[in-house]
Amino acid sequence: MNSNMEKPYVVGIDIGGTNTVFGIVDARGTIIASSSIKTSGYPTVEEYADEVCKNLLPLIIANGGVDKIRGIGVGAPNGNYYTGTIEFAPNLPWKGILPLAAMFEERLGIPTALTNDANAAAIGEMTYGAARGMKDFIMITLGTGVGSGIVINGQMVYGHDGFAGELGHVIARRDGRLCGCGRKGCLETYCSATGVARTAREFLAARTDASLLRNIPAENITSKDVYDAAVQGDKLAQEIFEFTGNILGEALADAIAFSSPEAIVLFGGLAKSGDYIMKPIQESIDRNILNIYKGKTKLLVSELKDSDAAVLGASALAWELKDLKE
Repeated sequence: MNSNMEKPYVVGIDIGGTNTVFGIVDARGTIIASSSIKTSGYPTVEEYADEVCKNLLPLIIANGGVDKIRGIGVGAPNGNYYTGTIEFAPNLPWKGILPLAAMFEERLGIPTALTNDANAAAIGEMTYGAARGMKDFIMITLGTGVGSGIVINGQMVYGHDGFAGELGHVIARRDGRLCGCGRKGCLETYCSATGVARTAREFLAARTDASLLRNIPAENITSKDVYDAAVQGDKLAQEIFEFTGNILGEALADAIAFSSPEAIVLFGGLAKSGDYIMKPIQESIDRNILNIYKGKTKLLVSELKDSDAAVLGASALAWELKDLKE
């Protein structure tokens, strides 16, 4: 009897700076049980791993036990697929190199794979979402930063060290905005949700025209506020999206020249801003793209529900895992 039948489920764990969410997922991409814990508040990473397992195990037992689980997939910032470790993640409370895949394997006896959060999103999109059936596509996650997962010939691109595909840190503007990585002008300083808020503050300071955004203390403005203003016809807010979409489109035109993807899939709150952001991105791609690629790459929005996407993406990693006992 083949082991797929005996092991119908996988587990997905998404480790975020604030929350860690985990769920049990079936082959159709339905989350049949899920829960979460706060990521911080554990002095050591060992205590954190204990706590995740303590909360995850009852879910596994309620759904047929460890023998029904094919594997565990983990999506985490600075996750390295090759080594199963999280390396020097700036937003996590523990420092250095954390061998998390091995820690979960040890505690639960289930094979575990780990990758970074944007790669997990790409694998989720390929397994359950907008990129089903595609062999070449690029996933762009627009959140606090800009993440990316690149799939070529049906395979995730990891590079020789496990860290390939950081399009958020291509330089969009030489000597531009200072980035958290210490360099200047990275794409994520312009096109992340944080970057949009930064643009709003710059526009408001540099200009005198009226805007609904002036009713909000500058340091409190979020990308959601910019969207809400744009929907109400606010010209300045709409221009913020045009400025943002233009820079993202330039970077995507370069990315297309690199791997000629069938599609670019955008994920995250910003991608949900509809035409206000999608139109400027598409127009900028069209303006900046090499002729041979014109009109060939689709620009899509993720099909996965924001709340489920991270767990689904992480879980999708686990279908590929070989049994520990083999």
